[in-house]
Amino acid sequence: MLALFGNLFEAAPEDMREEHVACLVEARHVKIERIVSLGHASPPGFWYDQPWAEWVVVLAGAAGLSFEGEAEVRVLSPGDYLLIPAHTKHRVEWTSKDPATIWLAVHYPESE
Repeated sequence: MLALFGNLFEAAPEDMREEHVACLVEARHVKIERIVSLGHASPPGFWYDQPWAEWVVVLAGAAGLSFEGEAEVRVLSPGDYLLIPAHTKHRVEWTSKDPATIWLAVHYPESE
């Protein structure tokens, strides 16, 4: 098996109309992604409602996340992480452009 090699802080692609999502590892019960955002946000009125749990950490930049039923936006800075349980409605309110927001996201099924 060839070893996987890369750098989490490599530059964002030139064309960033959409967030750049790269799958780093995918196995039966886990997926790890590197996400680069440049001022991206969820569309107005859109809420994520994922059937899996997601653990995210901001490595660079910053982001604001909203959760259904919470009045305040949670601001994440480098090093901040959070666990989003399955079916927890949330949205990305904003991400920084300079520097780019770099996330590491781990998706996995919740135990029953």
